[in-house]
Amino acid sequence: MKYATSAILLTVGLLLSDASQAEGLRETVLRKAAIDAGLMPAEETQRAVAPEVAAVGKLIFETRKLSLEHEVACASCHIDRFGSADGLPNAIGTEGRGQGIERLLGGGDIIPRNVLPLWGRGGKGFDVFFWDGRVEATADGVHSQFAGGEPSDDPLTVAVHLPPVEIGEMVLNSAGNEKLQGESVESATEVFTLLAERLSNDADIGPKLSGAMGVEREKIRFLHVAQALAAFIRDNFRLKATRFHQFVFSGGSLSNAEIAGGLLFYGKARCSTCHNGPYFTNMEFHAVPFPQVGFGKNGFGTDYGRYNVTLDVDDLYKFRTPPLYNVTKTAPYSHSGSVFTLEAAIRAHTDPLYEYVGSLANDAQRANFYEQLRRWATEPLFGIHLSDEEIANLVAFLSTLEFASDAAIKEGE
Repeated sequence: MKYATSAILLTVGLLLSDASQAEGLRETVLRKAAIDAGLMPAEETQRAVAPEVAAVGKLIFETRKLSLEHEVACASCHIDRFGSADGLPNAIGTEGRGQGIERLLGGGDIIPRNVLPLWGRGGKGFDVFFWDGRVEATADGVHSQFAGGEPSDDPLTVAVHLPPVEIGEMVLNSAGNEKLQGESVESATEVFTLLAERLSNDADIGPKLSGAMGVEREKIRFLHVAQALAAFIRDNFRLKATRFHQFVFSGGSLSNAEIAGGLLFYGKARCSTCHNGPYFTNMEFHAVPFPQVGFGKNGFGTDYGRYNVTLDVDDLYKFRTPPLYNVTKTAPYSHSGSVFTLEAAIRAHTDPLYEYVGSLANDAQRANFYEQLRRWATEPLFGIHLSDEEIANLVAFLSTLEFASDAAIKEGE
């Protein structure tokens, strides 16, 4: 009897040892997959900024004086409680009031795309901006709507030039502003000159901007304003360590569901084909057939995406892969904000017909959707099936990409 008991204990011990080894192998595989896909410690993506420049950039980010008619600030649509987005399908620009649903119900000019969070913008290697990549840095320089007359060789500084001259976003949609609809550099320059003069005359911003940039107040130009804004965005929205960073680089732990989701993310689900690198985006453009809500960038319920920038038919309905940091806080999802849960967003990548109701779309929208499906059929996600449990595990994994508090990280060390 004694020998039988010993044998049973030995067998149980071996089984537990095998289970432990298997669990350790899963963790090892996940860590290696993340590093192979380009993940790096968050601090390695950060760029140094002058604190005094970032401080005045914060004032500019929060003031409505950056809007031509004093209608809206950057902070009106990039809000902490929504993960630096605004919690709405489509942004509400000028004439909007309040936050979240209050802003939606209060009227205002609708911006036909979903607000992108700001995490990591301007960090090392983050050089493609907006859903359609209308500002991007390549080996031969920065490309943008300035078409060769870019005000800076820093793509983030160029990018922050655009919202203050966008009709409906920070410029009132009125008859007096019709000349801005042509998006000419000359008309935009007039607005830049006015805004720079307004901010230089501000009793608080003017002297601080002058001191931070090392120029006399009367010589402040909009480039200085944009550089200060870029410094604030780089500093305030820099990447921070997440539980997943801690798991990969510091030996932290994840739950079984989170590990299973991570292995799916880098394996069967092929998420990392596009969501890779230090920002969980390849900075490239892909066609995922999300439903289009609202009138769309091209009107009549249509948004041609990257095509609007390149005029290349191969870019129709393509949008830049969005980063995934704090993605659990930034619903709704997609370029048009048409998907309200992470589960639905994941399913839309691999099974776009699951929730599509064609009877709710008009003829043009259905035609667009069919064309999106045709283009999606060439994407890496085509033909993948994910069960409800697998989708739940992927959501669990994505929750590990929330920024961890310093206290939580210290406790886990």
